[in-house]
Amino acid sequence: MRRTSQPTQMNRFDRITAILIQLQSRKIVKAQDLAERFEISLRTVYRDINSLSEAGVPIIGEAGVGYSIMDGYRLPPVMFTKEEARTFITAEKLMEKFTDVSTQSHYQSAMYKIKAVLRSTEKSMVENLENHIEVRHSPRAFHQSNSNTLDVLLKSISERKIAKILYVALSAPDPVERIIEPVGIYHENNYWYTIAFCHLRNDYRNFRSDRILHCDITDRDFMHKHAPLKDFMHDSWENENMRLVRIRMEKRVARYMRGQRAFYGFVSEIEHDDYIEMTFLTASLDGFARWFLMIAPEACILEPETLKTTIRQLIEKISENLSH
Repeated sequence: MRRTSQPTQMNRFDRITAILIQLQSRKIVKAQDLAERFEISLRTVYRDINSLSEAGVPIIGEAGVGYSIMDGYRLPPVMFTKEEARTFITAEKLMEKFTDVSTQSHYQSAMYKIKAVLRSTEKSMVENLENHIEVRHSPRAFHQSNSNTLDVLLKSISERKIAKILYVALSAPDPVERIIEPVGIYHENNYWYTIAFCHLRNDYRNFRSDRILHCDITDRDFMHKHAPLKDFMHDSWENENMRLVRIRMEKRVARYMRGQRAFYGFVSEIEHDDYIEMTFLTASLDGFARWFLMIAPEACILEPETLKTTIRQLIEKISENLSH
């Protein structure tokens, strides 16, 4: 069935230009991926690719693999739209707050090159917008003495070289050197994490960026072949070592805790007449217990019993310290 043109769809010239840009941005592009992105049929993809070839673009097509552009072929810089230019500034502000110093520096360098090809009107708009976007960010995502964590981890992943980190686990009093093979990085609740194969534990582990005191890449190749990061992000893997926690608190207290609960594995809540019941999944009962102490006078623990034991031990320790 032939598709009818929609007002929101690109015209053919813009679509072919966008296809060329995508071909330049990736080593291999599959026809199915182009069809899904531009919401067109495979026949239309083949026709657009043929048009680019007739225009002199050296496209190499291999059945069952995809399309690629011959090495060495380059087009002059592409002009950006105002909408695209605006997104650069938003991204730049986020990069300033949510990445390490080294990655910020690389991104800033890339931004200078991007801004250099903007038309004068876009440059003026971008310069004006820079003064009207701010990102407020309080938690420290990286240890103060370590300014290149993300940069090293990404290099380790791309070059498949083993990384060496000095890591402070929540349950350990002292930092421990870990030899790791990073699978990937992800951002959650204001922190960056890397899932990596840990040679010390001989298993995959999750490492939080602010607990990495030092990070270096070695000249040793990965010893294992790892699945893509998305395969590790399923609930079954994420929750493998997690503990279910259910608490109940007064409504007047609950509203003040909503901004913090995400940091402790909040899952869901049920509202009753006089109280709210919240469910969490946490990897550290000790960390959760310390947070719970702030609201303990107006809350109670429904499960697990081990959390109650942990809190009793903390209270005993507090009592001992106060008696000195």
